[in-house]
Amino acid sequence: MTLKIHDAGSRSACFEPRSADYLAGHDHAFGAVGAPDSDEMADSAAHCDGADFVAGDYPRTREAATGALRDCVTQMRTRFREAVDRAEGLLDDEGGVIADEVDLGVECSAHERAEERAKCASLGAFGRVLHGVQDFYSHSNWSDEADPSRPVGEQNPPGLNRPGVSPVLDLRARTEPEVPEDLMTGCYVVQDRVPGVGLCQSRVTHAALNKDRGLIDPATGKTADPTTPRGAVGDNFAKAVAGAVADSRRQWRDLRQELTARYGRDRGARMACALSHDDPVTDCRPARAGRAAVIALVTGGALVAGAIVVRRRTD
Repeated sequence: MTLKIHDAGSRSACFEPRSADYLAGHDHAFGAVGAPDSDEMADSAAHCDGADFVAGDYPRTREAATGALRDCVTQMRTRFREAVDRAEGLLDDEGGVIADEVDLGVECSAHERAEERAKCASLGAFGRVLHGVQDFYSHSNWSDEADPSRPVGEQNPPGLNRPGVSPVLDLRARTEPEVPEDLMTGCYVVQDRVPGVGLCQSRVTHAALNKDRGLIDPATGKTADPTTPRGAVGDNFAKAVAGAVADSRRQWRDLRQELTARYGRDRGARMACALSHDDPVTDCRPARAGRAAVIALVTGGALVAGAIVVRRRTD
């Protein structure tokens, strides 16, 4: 799942078209958020897959499922720190934006280790954070419910039906996340189906649990026509979208806070501005650091404030 949200009430700068295009993807380009669907397809931690468990006679343990979820969080924390680390290269010793480090004359590449420009590298890492965060809500049972017309089990796993953001995804924390007993994600293989095959035989699969596909109104955010079995149960698709949107906003706020904590208030503000502006050398000068503006966090499509775009890897 890939989302675009509007975070009003923040004091920084708006994502402008070219910066948004790189973070969100455009035309047939994946962008930073979509990059794991290109070069990390086989890495379950990049998509929060493989943390499946159902109480009773099940082919793996609760400890294994919890470990897989923690692996996902560890990977996102690593990417989050990478985004903060690479942002250091945006500014010179006097706090000015370094032109070569933010130049978008040649479009950023979202492929791993392909970029040396600080802006491209920092947004590239943050995009991968957002991919994992959004997949968590789509691929897990955090916010959804089981189909009440069918028995609960491998093909219809229980749902936690929890609103709001998950404390599991506190990426600034330094301690292991507390994982609820029944929290799970699905086992994924290329032949993703219900019942599972291959390594996913007799296990809860991605196909049984994901809420990856459906329609979202770009003006209102209202959801409609979910097309996965789990998403079509009750309000499961809408609740997954709401959770992913709220947590994407949380992660952007947390990134800005971490930039401030690491580099100081003024430098952190200019770094956030440099990440979001297409001409940060002009727009993010120290004299303008206190300017109030609105932030639009864009992580999946063309820049339209308030819209949400959902995209998922082709299974």
